[in-house]
Amino acid sequence: MIKSISDRQLEIIEAAGKILTASGLSGLTIKNLAKEMKFSESAIYRHFASKEDIIISLLEYLAQDMENRFSRVITDEQSPEENFRAIFQNQFSFFKMNPHFVVAVFSDGLIEESQRINEKILRIMSVKMKHLMPVLKEGQEKHVFTKSISIDDLLNVVMGTFRLQMFKWRVANFDFDIRIKGEHMIESLLTLIRTKSK
Repeated sequence: MIKSISDRQLEIIEAAGKILTASGLSGLTIKNLAKEMKFSESAIYRHFASKEDIIISLLEYLAQDMENRFSRVITDEQSPEENFRAIFQNQFSFFKMNPHFVVAVFSDGLIEESQRINEKILRIMSVKMKHLMPVLKEGQEKHVFTKSISIDDLLNVVMGTFRLQMFKWRVANFDFDIRIKGEHMIESLLTLIRTKSK
C-alpha cells in the first residue's frame, strides 16, 4: 500500500508528467516544474525532497490507481474473454485521458535513473500481471484460451503486445486514437489466444 498523497502533491505529479511528455527526462527539473506550476522552487521542495521522489510518487500513484481500476472492472460474473477485454479497455481509456503517465513509464533513460525507480516500474508490471494471470488461467481451465503454450508465455505475448502498442502511440506523439487501435489489438489478441476449435 502506498502512502496517501495530498491534492497538491497530485497536481505536482501531473505537472511533472506533462513536462516529461513535452521535454523528456532532461526537461524535468525542479526549476521547470516550479515555472510550470507558477510556484517557487521552495514550494515544490515542501512537498517532495527531489526530482526522484516526484517520479517515484508518480509511478506509485499509477500502480495504486491501476490496482483500484482493475479490482473494479474484473468480476466473477464475467467470462474470461469479458474480463480480458475489461482490463485492456480500461487501460486504453485511462491512458487516453492521461497520456503523461505513458511517458512516465516509457521515458528514455528513466529505467537507468535509479534502482528505486526501477522497483516502482516493476511494481506497475506486477500489478498488471497479478490481475491478468488469473484471467488467462481461468480461460485455459475453461478451454476458452489455448493450452498449446504455457501460461507464462501467454502472459508475455499479451503484455508485450500491449507494451508495443503503447510505445508506438508514444513515439507517434499520441497522434492516433489509442482506444480505437486498442480495440483492434484486443480482438487480434483474443483471436490468437482462443482455443482453435471454438
